[in-house]
Amino acid sequence: MSDLFQTRLQHLKSPSGLAFLSQIQRGIEKEGLRVTSKATIAQTGHPEALGSTLTHNSITTDYSEALLEFITPVFQQVDDTIDYLSDLHHFTLRHMPDEYLWPASMPCRLVGEASIPIAQYGSSNIGQMKHVYRQGLAYRYGRTMQSIAGIHYNFSMPDDFWPYCQQVWGEQGDIQAFTSQRYFDLIRNFRRHSWLLVYLFGASPTLDNSFMADEKTDKLDKFSKNTLGLPFATSLRMSDLGYQSEAQANLNISYINLDHYVDDVTKAIAQGYSDYEKIGINVNGSYRQINSNVLQIENEYYSEIRPKRVTQSGEKPIVALKERGVEYIEVRILDINPFLPVGIDAQQIRFLDVFLLYCLLSESAELSAEESEEIKANQQRVVREGRNPKLMLTQNGQPVAFKKAANALLTELQPIADLLDNAHFEQSNDAISDKNSMHSQALIEQLAKIENSELTPSAIMMVSGDNGDEFIDSMLAQAKQHQAYFSKRGLASAMEAQLKRETIKSIKQQQLLEASDDISFEQFIARQSA
Repeated sequence: MSDLFQTRLQHLKSPSGLAFLSQIQRGIEKEGLRVTSKATIAQTGHPEALGSTLTHNSITTDYSEALLEFITPVFQQVDDTIDYLSDLHHFTLRHMPDEYLWPASMPCRLVGEASIPIAQYGSSNIGQMKHVYRQGLAYRYGRTMQSIAGIHYNFSMPDDFWPYCQQVWGEQGDIQAFTSQRYFDLIRNFRRHSWLLVYLFGASPTLDNSFMADEKTDKLDKFSKNTLGLPFATSLRMSDLGYQSEAQANLNISYINLDHYVDDVTKAIAQGYSDYEKIGINVNGSYRQINSNVLQIENEYYSEIRPKRVTQSGEKPIVALKERGVEYIEVRILDINPFLPVGIDAQQIRFLDVFLLYCLLSESAELSAEESEEIKANQQRVVREGRNPKLMLTQNGQPVAFKKAANALLTELQPIADLLDNAHFEQSNDAISDKNSMHSQALIEQLAKIENSELTPSAIMMVSGDNGDEFIDSMLAQAKQHQAYFSKRGLASAMEAQLKRETIKSIKQQQLLEASDDISFEQFIARQSA
């Protein structure tokens, strides 16, 4: 551990520092396909009882009309996050009685691209643009890739944490710039170490053969009649079968600081791409994409982690970042764990907090071209062979056994886990509660996965395959178990009333947006592309 890391830890051991650590802020965005009893994508529209997907704060859709997305508010307590996510699942499942929520990241049985309906958001200009953007994704990458689901974990430190750190770390200058720079330090370290998260939480080692084009099935092994995969894979979602783009492969988005990042993303949004120009924009009166640039909008950039800022009405995300700095980071690398009711649990969240705080406090040199290539190679090795006992990674150009590298990194996380446990102990009235060691317990769980790969979600998924079960059958069985779980769990009357109010409010908001447009859609698109 570096002297700088040790010094920063020491500052946070003070009562003032510990108080900030008990106020870490988090939110979760979790996707999931609506499916039929035959494990095919639901062709029905978004249930009216769930409100407007355009304006609802907590229940919306991602790419497809059938790809639900649940969004929690920002919470400081881990259990509050899980409880809110659970409430959203219960409320939603109750309003789709003939359908299930698919529990895995890789999709259910697909019946061609046409079986994946693109999300609809109404007739307002902004609603139409969201639909056209998704049309563009279909033309650019195909709908199949967009049927993959995941979990996004949003993480931030409380606002008062940053002035404290700036003072005790002996730094000066604009606090907004200081905060943004520290988040970019976190992002660079996250990229260095994210291979560990792929191993620990990857849960997509297999998939249904309907996901694969016939000419690509030789990339995977055949485990049963309809199930393909790789024997040691952890997350095929993060492989070249998932969110990959030839147009974006040559993008070199810098993570040195906010200014470099904004400049690079802005250039990609403005840079034309010949293959997309061939698609056309408005063809015979029908929009195929927002524009023909490398990125239609900044959200099209497929990165494993993003700097984020809550936007104001009508504001572009990249403008919000540039003007007001980074507010939080969004981790996008996480698979859905199909064996957990909401796809993630409190122990995983606590470990993520330990991991991200470590990335924030550790020294974070700039990424060289060589290190960036090493990072990509390590991640793909873990994606495809993470549970191979002979797996080797590369660090600083030298080979290292995966198990050795993983244990070394987890050992460095222990002081952070202790720090967070102490912070929560200081806030607790129960001095002997097990809750005071929960972060250390979360770390112990991950160490066990390094010693025994059979404990990883990807290995647990492989067990059903080893028993001859098809991916589709085992995941449909999980979907039914989850539905029964939420039905039994119930929903508090106050939360039900809150979600019903949000439903009504969101529908009214969409209607107001549709009534208030004062320019044509063509003019609106032109403004957005300016």
